This record gives sequence, C-alpha cells and structure tokens, in this order.
Amino acid sequence: MLPIDRGTPPDSLASQSPHQTSMPDQNQTSPAERLLPKLRAILGDRGMLTDASDTAPYAEDWRRLYQGKTPAVLRPADTAEVARVVVACAEAGVALVPQGGNTSMVGGATPSPDGRALVLSLSRLNRVRSIDPIDLTVTLEAGVILKAAQNAAAEAGCLLPLSISSEGTAQIGGVLATNAGGNNTVRYGNARDLVLGLEVVLPDGQVWNGLRRLRKDNTGYCLRQLFVGSEGTLGVITAAVLKLVPQPREREVALCTVASVQGALDLYTRFNRSDPAAIQAFEYMSGAGVDFVLRHIPGVSLPFEPASHYVLVELATPRIGAGLRASMEAVLTGAMEEDMVSNAVIAESEAQRANLWKLREEHAEAQKREGASVKNDVSVPVSKVPELLERAQAAAALLMPGMRMVPFGHMGDGNIHLNFEQPEAMDAAVFLAQDHAIMDMVGEIVQSLDGSFSAEHGVGMLKPYMMPSWRGGAELDAMRRIKQALDPRGIMNPGKVLPDAATR
Repeated sequence: MLPIDRGTPPDSLASQSPHQTSMPDQNQTSPAERLLPKLRAILGDRGMLTDASDTAPYAEDWRRLYQGKTPAVLRPADTAEVARVVVACAEAGVALVPQGGNTSMVGGATPSPDGRALVLSLSRLNRVRSIDPIDLTVTLEAGVILKAAQNAAAEAGCLLPLSISSEGTAQIGGVLATNAGGNNTVRYGNARDLVLGLEVVLPDGQVWNGLRRLRKDNTGYCLRQLFVGSEGTLGVITAAVLKLVPQPREREVALCTVASVQGALDLYTRFNRSDPAAIQAFEYMSGAGVDFVLRHIPGVSLPFEPASHYVLVELATPRIGAGLRASMEAVLTGAMEEDMVSNAVIAESEAQRANLWKLREEHAEAQKREGASVKNDVSVPVSKVPELLERAQAAAALLMPGMRMVPFGHMGDGNIHLNFEQPEAMDAAVFLAQDHAIMDMVGEIVQSLDGSFSAEHGVGMLKPYMMPSWRGGAELDAMRRIKQALDPRGIMNPGKVLPDAATR
C-alpha cells in the first residue's frame, strides 16, 4: 500500500481561502461561491466542506507539485445527488473537479489556483452493490477504495486482478477515469480491459445507466470506453461493473538479480516461453530505486547482497496441481546456469511474499522522501526497453551531470517509470524548474521508439503541452470535438488532458 501523506497545507492556501475572512459583496464573489447555498440545500451540511482547513488537502496533489484553491468540497451521498449538483453547476457555469483518492501523479484531480472550481469528492459513494461469482462480476460505486474492492472479491472466492501501488487509497472512480494499469497488466490488461459497464453523470446532469454485465453487447458505440481514461473531462463515473477472475490456487513470487536490463528482458522471454499463461507480474527495478526503498522505508530488507538490476516475478494460476513451484525453480535454475541470473530467492510464506513486493511497491514513496524527482510514465514495445534505458542514461548525463536515473516498472508490458532524482548537491526548486527539459529529453527517445509519453498515469495538468506533438492533427481535433459535444460549457475538470485550443 502506498501511504498518502497529505501533510500540512501550505500557508498560502489557507491565507487565500475566502472562508477565512468575512464574505465580501456578492459582486466580488465568484459564481462558485454564490452557488454554495443552493448546493448546501442539495447536499446538507455533511455533504459540503467549506473551511480552509478542511478543503486544503483536496486542493493539493499527492506529489505537491500543484497547490490550488476551492470554495468548497462537495460530497454527494449517491448518484442522484451527483446529478443534481452537476445540473446546478452547469446552469451556473461553475466548473467541477471530480476527485477520488487524490493519488494522481500528474495533477489530474487538483483544482486551479484561481479558486473558481468546486471539488467533487466521490468518497461517500462507497458501496459494493453486488458480486456474482458465477458471472464473475462485481458492481460497485466510484468511492469504493480499490483494496476494499479486492477484499470483497476475495470473500466471494474471486480475484479482482487490478493491482496498483496506491490501492489502499485510490478509489474505483479515479482508477477507471485514469485507466490505471498496474502490476498485473501483463496478464489481465489495464483497467479498461476489466470494465463491462458504467454509470455516468453527464455534464448536463443526465444519468447514463450502462451497468450491464454482458460479455457481448454489440449495439452501437461503446460509450463506456469513452469515459474510461477521460480523467473526468467528459463526465463523472459513479458506478461500474468489473470483471473478476477465479482466485489463484497456486502463487509463487521470486526476486532475482541480473547483470543488465537486457538480462531482465532475456529472463522475461525465458518465463514467457516456459508458461506464458502463468505470468501474473514481471517487474524491473534498478539498484538506485531499491537503495532508496531500503534507505527510507522501515521494515524492508533484501534477502541477498545489493545489485544493480533486479527482477520481481510472480506466477499464479487457478489450476489444481499446476506445479508452479517446480516451474519457477526450473526456469531460475536454467537462467543461473547460463549466468543470466546471479541471485534468486523464492518466497516461502505470505509474509515473505509481501516483503518482496514491498521492495517494488514503495518505490514512489521512497523517491519522494529522497528528494525532488521528475517522473516519466512511458511505454515502448517490450523489446525496446533496454535501448530506452541505455539511451536515456546517456542523454541524462549530457543534460544534467549528477542527475540520478531511477527506472522501475512493468517490463512485461513495456511500461517503465523512467524517473530522475535531483543531483544530491542541487536545490530541489532549481531541479524542478528543469522538469520540461527532462521530460522532453525522455519524450524524444520514447517517440523515436514508437512509444507513448503516458502509459498509465494519464495527462492531467502536467502534460497537456505534449499532446499536439504526440496526438496532433486529426486525433487531437477529434478529442476536442468529443469534449465540445459532451461538455459545451467546459465545466468538467477544466485544464486537464487537452491543451488550449490555440495550441494545435
């Protein structure tokens, strides 16, 4: 679980809040502030937060890159209340920023500093409506925390295979709105691959009830996939039907050291040729990233001497008597005989399995505690991962000597979190002022390898400037037309995903 430390809100947020001073004349208040009495009548006192101390944590992103302001955080209790709120905001031309667990890495759920948008928190829509172990589906609301959804599925003898580092805080609505990927994408796909149906409040307040459990439904446009990955810019996801799978009967986890990134790819190929259906996760970690985890996260340990490159592999199957342990040992033994793997350990208990996974799951938090970092959530064809990291390391040394490359992530699907930590002697603010130069350096390499600048984190407010050069022309024009058609007033999560119209 990735702990979310919201911390103490900056003084600037508190001092700028309109709720810390007497209310000025109505002519000086924003449309959002003038709408608050009407919204309070809809939501009641429990459904609104207006004090600066209460709203501040919702106005800052997890990475603390963006500090916004909002007159209120709206907390509807059900879909009907969400719809009434959206209608009121649409009529008044007031922007809404939908927010789940607020774990975005790209500022996708943070309001702007002008204080003209209201935050719409889905946290009270937190019911698991139904689980069907025959259909292998779960119907649940947007505010259900992903870990709670996993637990509910497990109690029904099923597995919700979506797994991300922030699953103890991230909520289903945000997970779907960002099309989260995670550790098990190599086996089960991204979030959108698990979605059968959605319930969505549209920007005009209409409720689209698409909560269908059908595996086949070929009737016109597939609207659910339009909202998955839209980052709250086209509507508010309030509930979903997700696919489940049978619980694994066997699971084996191993941590290995390899000599190089190419060695990690060779090991993946070996496992893939042995039993591709058994691979549930295949994660790469650099020595620098693991060192940060060991330095900053209590209770984490390595079972062998530190190395420069690590692989964490998990095999799982619902089959009885599949012999995964023997399969894991056979692949690793062969790899060690060929000097592909230098050290390896297989977890002997659930506690050991959790400890091995903690080395991977705490990377983001450890990097945050180490200092400032520029994050690049990129994807390339799996075969190109070694070239990506080799070229990025060389380019980084030329751009900023002393900058530390800390790559890790989902090698099995080509998604690498290619992060850079500030040079140890450099001020954090000076380093972060170069974030676009660093991102563009990585982007140039990724683009030459036919990759993507956003594999699973989304675009948010951090990366819209990259859209014209990556998705320009007909593709970006089509996105803008869809946005205009569904949200002509532009009230849904403004400033996210799409660049200004003037930026072509």
